[in-house]
Amino acid sequence: MILGDGNPHFLHSTLREKIAEHLFVGELLRRLWQLGVFDAEVLRSEFDAGGYDLVLSCREIVRHIQFKTIIAGGKAQSVKLSLRLAEKPSGCAVWMVLGQDLTIRSFFWFGGEPGQPLPDIQGGKIARHTKADATGKKAGRENHRVVARSRFDEVPSLDKLITKLLGTVNVPIKTDQASSR
Repeated sequence: MILGDGNPHFLHSTLREKIAEHLFVGELLRRLWQLGVFDAEVLRSEFDAGGYDLVLSCREIVRHIQFKTIIAGGKAQSVKLSLRLAEKPSGCAVWMVLGQDLTIRSFFWFGGEPGQPLPDIQGGKIARHTKADATGKKAGRENHRVVARSRFDEVPSLDKLITKLLGTVNVPIKTDQASSR
């Protein structure tokens, strides 16, 4: 692993997050396919002014999802979420734990049951910009809140995350009848 300023996870964090998002969508849709769910749709936001990165629609459930990433063993204890995410029905945050090679290891989940809004973040600490202005001051981001890792549920597998996102998926896997003869 390269440390310091040469660390690609530091230098190319935006690219890393996009790669992780693409991997997540592919793995999610593949797993839903394996479960016999063929009516899922993924809609991408051009930018996250609405507080989310993508929309997952499956049957009657519509999830607005904000993605965050952390490298396995990372020390981050919080993330910044937009108050706009709380305005969306079934808004949620998925914090992906990635290996150094960008494999998805596990997840942290912040959200309500399918059909329920994001848990309240209004009273949380106001997030600050990561870069300071010319005077060295980091201005507040009034529409963003800091959400502690302790408020997220640890989710060890994609199947368990699917249950958090969509509820129980009770569709048996279809088998090829010709091969069973």
